[in-house]
Amino acid sequence: MSDSTVTQWEGREEAAGPRADTGRDGSGARGLLGRLRQPRRPRLWFEILLIAVSYWLYSLIRNAVPEQKGEALRNADWIWRAEQTLGIDVERSVNHAVNAVTWLIIGMNYYYATLHFIMTLGVLVWLYRWHPGRYAAARLALFATTGGALVGYYLFPLAPPRLMRGGRFVDTVMVHHTWGSMASGDLKHMSNQYAAMPSMHIGWSLWCGLTIFALASVPWVRVLGLLYPVATLVVIVSTANHFWLDAVGGVLCLSFGFGVARAWYGAGPYGLPRGVRESAGRQPGYASSS
Repeated sequence: MSDSTVTQWEGREEAAGPRADTGRDGSGARGLLGRLRQPRRPRLWFEILLIAVSYWLYSLIRNAVPEQKGEALRNADWIWRAEQTLGIDVERSVNHAVNAVTWLIIGMNYYYATLHFIMTLGVLVWLYRWHPGRYAAARLALFATTGGALVGYYLFPLAPPRLMRGGRFVDTVMVHHTWGSMASGDLKHMSNQYAAMPSMHIGWSLWCGLTIFALASVPWVRVLGLLYPVATLVVIVSTANHFWLDAVGGVLCLSFGFGVARAWYGAGPYGLPRGVRESAGRQPGYASSS
């Protein structure tokens, strides 16, 4: 059989880090661990189930964290004072300025409510289809990022700016009667309103942006990838759902997520081979063409 039928590794097999012990020289935990750490072709049914269950658990745990309203409001006051000390307390000015442009703020409300789901799932599908060797590591980074956020919600309850006492921020969803946030209007009882730190809108959008920038082959698509988390930052501040420092928390969670993926796979998600080896006994021949 010719080399062209073998799974594509792009000549970068060494980028995957140390070779995993596949257990050929022995059995046991070491061999199993090696197999688990080896990039493999994802299975569609398993990924759909895993993502659905994981998001359900994320929502369940996030909403199960005690709201701790008093502490969350005190933390919001502390964050606001810290930003004033740093000279970056411009959220209120941005919120009022953007709110004055009705069509813009309504668009941002819908952006806030929907795009982090659409983009994150879209990038996962793209990775699954065109970068199967990198998919599991990138997905692990995303999941670890989200897990870190859950710890943050528990340890540091935080009210968003729009709920601050005397903050004079505009709750843009309430004012413009748009469906824009699970934490506003009629949907507010379905979500923990005091889980603003860290911002997963930033954590997830930056994960998407870096993935697109690192792996896309079309230059303008790569640029759009980098612009996506920037636009998300503007949206979360304009709608008074987050402080600037909430975004910093999202970046720290993402850094943790990439660290977990690197520790497990021996390389960052984008350094792993694009293709994957087929498991033993299966017909080789999978190769990604773009």
